[in-house]
Parts: sequence; structure tokens; C-alpha cells
Amino acid sequence: QVQLVESGGGLVQAGGSLSVSCAAPGRAFSTYTMGWFRQAPGKEREFVAAIRGSGGGRSYADSVRGRFTISRDNAKTTVYLQMNSLKSEGTAVYYCAASTQQWTTFQKRDYTYWGQGTQVTVSS
Repeated sequence: QVQLVESGGGLVQAGGSLSVSCAAPGRAFSTYTMGWFRQAPGKEREFVAAIRGSGGGRSYADSVRGRFTISRDNAKTTVYLQMNSLKSEGTAVYYCAASTQQWTTFQKRDYTYWGQGTQVTVSS
């Protein structure tokens, strides 16, 4: 069992920056591909970014590529999402998730463990 706890959400103006974190205590953290997803009101949960266990491979949704950066610190068992140039459509609950797949999968079904989510609100 992997417990994921997100933090760092909040209110930010459009064009601003915000970073969210996800702590995942446990010695197996480095073996998991970690992903970030988001769910806006009335919409499906969608893929944002993913990073392989070693940190050597990353992937992004087209909508955030070039503005968001996913990273991880395996010693701290934490994954981060740095969000720059935020847009109003970035308002959503952001979830981190852990997958045993060894590639940066964007499929929700590939992620076994999920956090409770953290709210990010972008004001226009």
C-alpha cells in the first residue's frame, strides 16, 4: 500500500506560478512511475505529467508542455509539479498517482495509488 499526500495548492492569478508536492513515504518510492492528473468541475480527470522512477523520463500533456515541470526527489520520496504561466483553465483539483508501469503512462487505469487531491484555483 502506498499513501500519497498532496500539498501546496491554493489561489493564484492567471499568469502566475504555483508548485504542488506529493509525499509518498516508503522505500519502494523510486520503483514507481509518478503522475499528476487534474479534474476540473464537471469534467473528467485528465493527465498532466508523469516521471519515471529514476527521474530520467518525463512526459506532459500538450496543454501544459513548456509551462509545467514535473520532478522528483527519491531521497525525500516526494514528487513535485511546478506550474508557470497558469491559465484559468488550470483551475482543478490536482492529484498525484503512483504506477508500477516502467514508462510515463498517461492512462488513469495504469495508476494503482492515488492521493486525496489539492485544489488549485487560477483567477482571471
